[in-house]
Amino acid sequence: MSFKDIRVAVESVSNEKGVSEQIVFGAIESALAAATKRRARVDADFRVAINWDADDYETFRVWHVVDPSEMRTSIDDSEELDESEEDLRPVFNPDMHLTVDQAHEKDANLEVGDTWEEPWKSVAMGRIVAQTARQVIFQKVREAERERVAKEYRPQIGSLVSGKVSRTGRDSVIVDLGNNAEGILLREHLIPREILKIESRVRAYLLDVNPENKGPQLILTRTSPEMLIELFKREIPEIAENVIEIRAAARDPGERAKIAVSTNDRRIDAVGACVGMRGSRVQNISNEIANERVDVIMWDDDPAQLVINAMSPAEIEEIDVDEDLHNMDLVVKEENASQAIGKNGQNVRLASELTGWTLNILKEEEAEEKKLKELELYVNRFVTALAVDDEIAQILVEEGFTTVEEIAYVPTAELLTIEGFDGEIVEELRERAKDTLLTEAITGESADGTAVPSEELRNMRGMDEILARQLAANGIVSVEDLADLSILELQEIEPGISDQRAGQLILTAREPWFEEEES
Repeated sequence: MSFKDIRVAVESVSNEKGVSEQIVFGAIESALAAATKRRARVDADFRVAINWDADDYETFRVWHVVDPSEMRTSIDDSEELDESEEDLRPVFNPDMHLTVDQAHEKDANLEVGDTWEEPWKSVAMGRIVAQTARQVIFQKVREAERERVAKEYRPQIGSLVSGKVSRTGRDSVIVDLGNNAEGILLREHLIPREILKIESRVRAYLLDVNPENKGPQLILTRTSPEMLIELFKREIPEIAENVIEIRAAARDPGERAKIAVSTNDRRIDAVGACVGMRGSRVQNISNEIANERVDVIMWDDDPAQLVINAMSPAEIEEIDVDEDLHNMDLVVKEENASQAIGKNGQNVRLASELTGWTLNILKEEEAEEKKLKELELYVNRFVTALAVDDEIAQILVEEGFTTVEEIAYVPTAELLTIEGFDGEIVEELRERAKDTLLTEAITGESADGTAVPSEELRNMRGMDEILARQLAANGIVSVEDLADLSILELQEIEPGISDQRAGQLILTAREPWFEEEES
């Protein structure tokens, strides 16, 4: 096979596959230079220049002009360094490098960084050239194909693509997207129990383009909430025209999904437009994702109302919002509890993902019991700290006071608004509250003899007075003490606390640890 035959083959492939001729020619020259180096048995650099028109080529040995003072004379030089040091200087190679003095013997104009070439015997033409050319052409075609696919699909990341299933395996499904482009659906991106047959049409969300993959480089998914959003954009014209806006989405792939929509046009029923006549629009979307049940809800800027909408069809009787912990206690009737929670907690979990709030379902009896327990703790605290009877303590709690600090430092006028409280009673309560706080600060114990939580612990993000007192009563008086606890240990102290809240509190207490590591 002559160089002319190779050139004709390269030109043909270049026209068909869009591979630059110069890239392939350069790669062939590099491959021949590597073959020359293998035969030369010296650690030198070589360059091959092919004259394609003359059907001939030349080989040159390449010398590099260097400064030996900036290089190691051998690899063993690094042994003189301390273990903590690393010598990154290159090793001086007499087969490849020339000092400036040596270079000047060849050409007085050579300086550090220049190269000097000497003619070298070329490897024989024939089988080596043909095999090298064939390998390089195939390799460059594959690389060019992959680069073309990456360039074509990179702008489409975050959108839907469609194709035919070409191969299926235990851990993935390969989708032929056409024009020599293939996408891969890994197991975690496949809808559970969905069967995709070979040659069947399938749509998926383009998650990423990974040119490093040896196999298909287009990463697809059918399980992300983003795919549901894209399906709605394609199916609902009002969304495509920006009349209706998708605000959030959450999915349990193959089972159930929730999507929240809104509109600034009061004439349009956003939910009705997405559902369609007799549910036709949302049914088309459901059919695309293995008959996944899709609930369309109305977005609301009020978090409590949004949660009520998201929990539909369950009816919520009462909501207790905790802004600090970013969670809500949802009170439901006994008969609605299972519907509110959903199968395996599905309904409340999706509602939580959709709204971004941690949601706790409480039956009316549980909520009442929790409220009474909290009131009892507040009352007992006032009885002990202020030396008052249950009636006075009860009145203070009913008026919204929960801490001794509030009694000591709120404006006098606020306490005087309480029916039956005069100036003398108010002043006495304030003095008792201040004395209690001072005593606790000095002794480290409350009036009932239990430990007092530190100010830092009481003011920690997500902490409340009741929990802080409960922790202190069990020897956890500081943020550092709390940081040393596990979730199970914290729940032993306060059985009513959820895994999520316990974890949040412990992570907050451990934040100083991470700050120390970073510094």
